[in-house]
Amino acid sequence: QVQLVESGGGSVQAGVSLRLSCAASGRTFGDYAMAWFRQAPGKEREFVASVNWSGGSTAYGDFVKGRFTIARDNARNVAYLYLNSLQPEDTAVYYCAADRIYGSSRKRSTDFHTWGQGTQVTVSS
Repeated sequence: QVQLVESGGGSVQAGVSLRLSCAASGRTFGDYAMAWFRQAPGKEREFVASVNWSGGSTAYGDFVKGRFTIARDNARNVAYLYLNSLQPEDTAVYYCAADRIYGSSRKRSTDFHTWGQGTQVTVSS
């Protein structure tokens, strides 16, 4: 199966943007739907966004409200999450996930079977 490694997190001030990357290796990247989840301290893991194999279909968590964008580059075996207008409540560990099945309603962590180790995003006011 595919292996995933996230990068791009950090400590930033409110209002700035970040780009998270998820580099995939192993199996054919284009066979997998990709997703991002996040988990804040003391909270459950939360769906952020997903994208299908081609990048032509995406889904977002209700809280995103246009601030975040998911994308993928199958030639580079990388998925991205663009985080704009970051707020302190966006502080969390952000995880990349993959699965062979895509559906816009698949937003549970149990819908994805391969995970990266996570990258920390900390936003201060």
